[in-house]
Amino acid sequence: MSKRHNDKQNIEDLLKSFVKENKLEKGLEKVNVETAWRDLMGNGVNSYTSNIKLHHNTLYVELSSSVLREELSYGKEKIIKMINDSLGKIIIHKLVLR
Repeated sequence: MSKRHNDKQNIEDLLKSFVKENKLEKGLEKVNVETAWRDLMGNGVNSYTSNIKLHHNTLYVELSSSVLREELSYGKEKIIKMINDSLGKIIIHKLVLR
C-alpha cells in the first residue's frame, strides 16, 4: 500500500492550477459570461435571448425581438461594465446585438 503525502493545499489553488495547466481558461470564460448575462439581464430579456457567444473579447447576443435589441443597444457600455464587474475581470470589450 502506498503512503499518503500530507501536503495540504487549498482546493481553490489546486483547481486554479489544474485549469491553467490544461488551458481551460477560455472555455470557462465563455461559460461564465453566458451565466453572467442570464443572471444580470433577468427573465424578460432571457426569454428573447436565443444565443450567446464569446469570441475574441466580443460578446455576440442573438435576440428574437428587434424592439428589445434597439433598447439594449442604447446601454451597451453599461451592460459590458456590469458583466465585467460580475466576472471580476475585463473579458468583454465589445457587445454585438443581433
